[in-house]
Amino acid sequence: MSSVTTEGIRVTVKPTFWPERSNPESHQYAFMYTVEIVNTGGEPAQLRSRHWIITDATGKVEEVRGEGVVGKQPRLAPGERFEYTSWAQLRTPFGSMRGAYTMERPDGRQFEARIGEFALTQPHSLH
Repeated sequence: MSSVTTEGIRVTVKPTFWPERSNPESHQYAFMYTVEIVNTGGEPAQLRSRHWIITDATGKVEEVRGEGVVGKQPRLAPGERFEYTSWAQLRTPFGSMRGAYTMERPDGRQFEARIGEFALTQPHSLH
């Protein structure tokens, strides 16, 4: 799990292994993660885009960039929250993810809300 606050935007991520979508014999390990974005600050902010950095156990890095999250660009007034669940697939039983959301204030000013690094781990894969 990770939780980081940037300019009043708190991003908390809770990952879990997804056995139904995984096939270890084929080196496919699926992980779900639930993200909660909370505006703890005093100004509204809208999520414009995402940037994920996904690293597997061999050090292979994949970067994912795109508009919004799950097809949405949520606008959060102070005190509001947005939650969604997505997933990622690795070729190793463990790895990590981190990244940032590009957020925009009503005046057009943009900033990066950091997504702290969190582990993706198949249960019992680390001894």
